[in-house]
Amino acid sequence: MEVLTPSATTPASADAVTVYVATTRERQAPDQNSFTNRRAHELNFADYTVSVPPTHKPGRIEWPRTPVDPATSFTPIRDTVLTRPSFEAALAGRRCGETGASTAVFVHGYNTNFPEALFRVVQMTADTDPRTIPILFAWPSDASTLGYVADRDSAMYSRDYLADFLLRLTQLCGGGQITLVGHSMGGWLTVEALRQLRLAGRDDVLKRLQVALASPDIDIEVFRTQMSIIGPLSPPMTVLVSRDDRALSVSSRLAGARQRLGRLNVDEPEVQEAARTANLNIIDISGLEASDSFNHDRYVSFAGAYAKMAATGAVTPGTGLRQAGAFVFRAVGTALSSPFVLAGQALSPE
Repeated sequence: MEVLTPSATTPASADAVTVYVATTRERQAPDQNSFTNRRAHELNFADYTVSVPPTHKPGRIEWPRTPVDPATSFTPIRDTVLTRPSFEAALAGRRCGETGASTAVFVHGYNTNFPEALFRVVQMTADTDPRTIPILFAWPSDASTLGYVADRDSAMYSRDYLADFLLRLTQLCGGGQITLVGHSMGGWLTVEALRQLRLAGRDDVLKRLQVALASPDIDIEVFRTQMSIIGPLSPPMTVLVSRDDRALSVSSRLAGARQRLGRLNVDEPEVQEAARTANLNIIDISGLEASDSFNHDRYVSFAGAYAKMAATGAVTPGTGLRQAGAFVFRAVGTALSSPFVLAGQALSPE
């Protein structure tokens, strides 16, 4: 965890992002933000402020090296051990409950250590909208390619904690917009938490969430049963898929060749019909640049591209697509007036 040790020097030109953390990871010591892969018996809370270098390139995490140079790398400035009351007070201080305020909760995926998850949230916040209040929900991944089963168990362990956290967050941020993003196995954890909320009769919580699943590592049949309980969401749940996602191809083989949600083919008529029936926006982002060799992190490029389009007025953040269905997202550089294609026809997204 040395990479998260606060630095004493930060260039004046660097931008800083404060990320709030709720985690089922256990602390090594009660007074330190040093988290293990063991499962905590209650949520732990923290915040981290990280500077983003002036040389930052969208989609990239400029990892700190020794010695740390804030002019060229992400650099932790400070971190704070928080209790639940101080965590909620910090969010209230950021005015998360005000109408128009935007809060984003990110649930990371399999084989992800804590610094990776934290820096990813910093990068995405810096690349999209620095005014957003970013929250990382971190669960105790083993951060090992051989730890798939252990990670799945840890994600399952964290399900009720995430559901309870979302309940408390929607109560705290009463009038603000809350976006919930689950990546990979974190997508499965996200949908399970939504299912728990529906079974508990917390429709009021579900109505407050704008949900996106990025490269979700979810068995297709499992997702169908999950959604039969959750039901259609408004605005529609967004599912980002890539047909050439190699990480999900490996996951599929591990699961006995069962298809994963994140590798759907949006050209198939049954996928388009299923999307309309379940009120889903399934968006193929295969044309975007991947930040990893497994084509599993294209959502990072999508987030940045979508933010740029929003800045030009080509899309309106928060309102979603005009109708549910299966879409293809056009690569950056094409006509921004219709960045989505539905069933072979150009479609304005708003």
